[in-house]
Amino acid sequence: MLCTISGEAPEVPVVSKKTGAIYEKRLIEKYIEEHGVEPGTGAELDLEDLLPLKADHVVRPRPPSLTSIPALLATFQNEWDSLTLETYTLQEQLAQTRMELATALYQHDAAIRVIARLTKERDDARESLSQVTVAANSSEAIGGDDSMAVDSEELPEALVEEVDETHKRLSKSRKKRATPKDWASNEDVASFTQMASSDLSITPATSLTIEAADRQYAAVAGLDGNVGIYSVPVNSLERTLAIGEPLTAALWTGGTRIVLGTAKGSVKIYEAGTELASLPSHAGVITGLAVHPSGRILASVGADKTIAFYDLEKAARVSRAHSSASLTTCAFHPDGHLLAAGTSTGDVQIYMTKSGDLATSFALGASVQALAFSENGYWIAATAKGQTTVTIFDLRKEGDAATAKVLDVGSAVVSLAWDYSGQFLATAGPAGLTVQQFSKGPKTWSQTLSSATPAVALQWGRHAKQLLSVNADGVLSVNGVKE
Repeated sequence: MLCTISGEAPEVPVVSKKTGAIYEKRLIEKYIEEHGVEPGTGAELDLEDLLPLKADHVVRPRPPSLTSIPALLATFQNEWDSLTLETYTLQEQLAQTRMELATALYQHDAAIRVIARLTKERDDARESLSQVTVAANSSEAIGGDDSMAVDSEELPEALVEEVDETHKRLSKSRKKRATPKDWASNEDVASFTQMASSDLSITPATSLTIEAADRQYAAVAGLDGNVGIYSVPVNSLERTLAIGEPLTAALWTGGTRIVLGTAKGSVKIYEAGTELASLPSHAGVITGLAVHPSGRILASVGADKTIAFYDLEKAARVSRAHSSASLTTCAFHPDGHLLAAGTSTGDVQIYMTKSGDLATSFALGASVQALAFSENGYWIAATAKGQTTVTIFDLRKEGDAATAKVLDVGSAVVSLAWDYSGQFLATAGPAGLTVQQFSKGPKTWSQTLSSATPAVALQWGRHAKQLLSVNADGVLSVNGVKE
């Protein structure tokens, strides 16, 4: 018989009633006093559960002191027993630690696999959203036609004050503002010819924006993830920025700062070619960007029915509003207190900038392709996808009376741009460019310019004496007055 703990022949053998294991009595009693369980099984064990086994043994005399060899041997025996118990306990703890470590490693590996799978599903979902075509009156389009029961968020108090101050300052001076003396005349616009054409190698191009201060630089963004910076005075590509994500919108917000909207729902802010911030704000493609007249507030809209507002000084999103349909484009009122957003259901929705509440809406009839506010402060021009007409709504009226004019340009329109004087409305489409002029005296409209230059986006140049446009192949054209 051998002791289960020490592995040696026991002097006073006992057996466990529960497992039938044989132990040295002094060893098992010490173990029970310390742990209260049976070694190896972990089952509860009491001293009453031990049965002594009868065996022949020699009764040793009790040593009088440690000065004798038998006493020293007994002391050594006790120390050996303690060491044996400690070794056994350490082996048990080692086995338990190994088991816990194996379990932790398995759980860690499983967690990494779950994170990798969820990350892949998220990226696949974003990619799918970026490739979805938003169809009008289709419940299968992104967001469908169901209204969202989500409250809008108001701007922070500092930005509310900025909106109020800008509105008060600009609306007060608007009525007294005259057309600048060096502004292009009707004859100038009618004599526009192509002055330059440059292939920027950005395909397919999606948007064109121009630096607002002196209009010396333009930027073209495309789905290939590149942005081309074009110098208007020298008519050449100055540099190209590689963003790495498909770009659906671009906006020059002042100085050398450019804001870009991506197909993955992020707003990226670049200054002098360096990325300042990347703000993931939409669950899907961003379809439009607009900057407030103060230059401090940015708005973005997306196919996820969301309007996001940003503080450009802090490079952070500060509030958002929600629409009942997927949004296709947006523009700030020239006084800044209103934001217009086009929907896939054919409505032009007008929101209050400060609160994000819907103020009014105008029915266009089909998915809104482009819209632009007139500098007169009460007109907004809009065109629908596939339509050859541009509808001008009067913000001061409602219902059918709000339709001030419907201009038929004879070909599909994909982009609009109103000049600073409010008398020239430029349109762009696959068939070419046109300029519609409003004469304030007789209050009539006439087509001043018709060009066969195809374009997906356009912008007015300095003093409205140039008209910049870019086609889907990334070719930027400059039409203007020959010196």
